[in-house]
Amino acid sequence: MITIKNESQIEKMRKAGVLLHDVLEALRREIEPGVTTLHLDQLAEKLIRQAGAIPSFKGFEGFPFSICASVDDQVVHGFSNKKPLRKGQLLSVDCGCILDGWQSDSAFSVLVGGGSKEAQQLVDVTERCFWLGAQQAVAGNHLGDIGHAIQTYAESFGYGVIRDLCGHGIGTEMHEDPNVPNYGRAGRGVKLEAGMTIAIEPMISAGTWKVYQEDDGWTVVTRDGSLCSHYEHTLLITDGEPEILSYPGMKVSEVLR
Repeated sequence: MITIKNESQIEKMRKAGVLLHDVLEALRREIEPGVTTLHLDQLAEKLIRQAGAIPSFKGFEGFPFSICASVDDQVVHGFSNKKPLRKGQLLSVDCGCILDGWQSDSAFSVLVGGGSKEAQQLVDVTERCFWLGAQQAVAGNHLGDIGHAIQTYAESFGYGVIRDLCGHGIGTEMHEDPNVPNYGRAGRGVKLEAGMTIAIEPMISAGTWKVYQEDDGWTVVTRDGSLCSHYEHTLLITDGEPEILSYPGMKVSEVLR
């Protein structure tokens, strides 16, 4: 069931979003060659708990970490570890928190210490896919409008749009209705209403869209071993431009102008 949030509930999600944004910015500053993803995971949990919140990933259906740290061909749900990151690796960091009972979810990708032009283009295109999808996330539009915008842009570069995983509704639970695919037909799917809160999260591969799950039961990787990038924010549907709850103050129109 899709829930419409009232102003009091939205304000709580705003506060969770502010906290999560601050945590992810702190993690960004730590990322460099030689740092371990386990260090990033421990830092994220420390900052979230110090703020009186809960890391929503840790323990979710048995997931053992506070962040998903996915490297190179890992799409999502990568396990943190003690292996030092190497220059040029593509790292995707996904994190969520629960503050006062309300969730926020966000992800970004970065090249560790810089990298190739080809890899940087994948990261940049994935991020722009999010903003193009978010541009369509207005009351009166449909979920298919979001997916179509993401798919059209990504595929114009010859990239693969991951289909086995998608965005989602979010509120008191991390994953609520509706599913938010990163592909689709414009004008199709659930009609968007003001007060809905969703997480849009394009996962874009330099090669195939096909994936498989590793033996740990969590980590998803591209079937052809190609690089994959991930970008996500939690947002509020309004009658006009959506509010990016996990990127306070940032406006879609400013990014795309």
